[in-house]
Amino acid sequence: LGAILAQILSPEQYDENVAVKGGSERVEFAVKFPGEGDRPVYLPIDSKFPADAYTRLLDAYDTGDRQLIKAATDGLRNAVLKAAKDIRTKYISPPYTTAIMFLPFEGLYAEVLRLGLVDTLQRDYRINIAGPTTMAAMLNSFQMGFRSLALQKQSGEVWDTLAKVRT
Repeated sequence: LGAILAQILSPEQYDENVAVKGGSERVEFAVKFPGEGDRPVYLPIDSKFPADAYTRLLDAYDTGDRQLIKAATDGLRNAVLKAAKDIRTKYISPPYTTAIMFLPFEGLYAEVLRLGLVDTLQRDYRINIAGPTTMAAMLNSFQMGFRSLALQKQSGEVWDTLAKVRT
């Protein structure tokens, strides 16, 4: 996650180990959006990897046993929902904020999509999920927004300078 952020965003556009709610809980990374005054608005991104649950599911697929697959699928679902609850509790201030749960492997991301958890995570926990490819796409769109804001700010400064020159 850190490498993806460093490749796409400038160091001023995200922070590491941020206390987004002001308490002692710190999120690994948070994208900084312009807020009121000098205070940024943070979008927390927490990396989660339910390794045991995902490994059990892969092993169950290898056996082909439907009961094992069902049990492993339920285990992965529960692990992802537990991680979502953890993120919501630590980093989200409803109704104002959301967060991203980063799943570091495309296979894990695909399984979570296949389980149909996206709507539940968004509706009940206010969390979006992203795999490596999806995270890169999101960050690229954020980067375009940052560039647009910078251009607007610069054009405003140009207009102010022209008004002063005219005066």
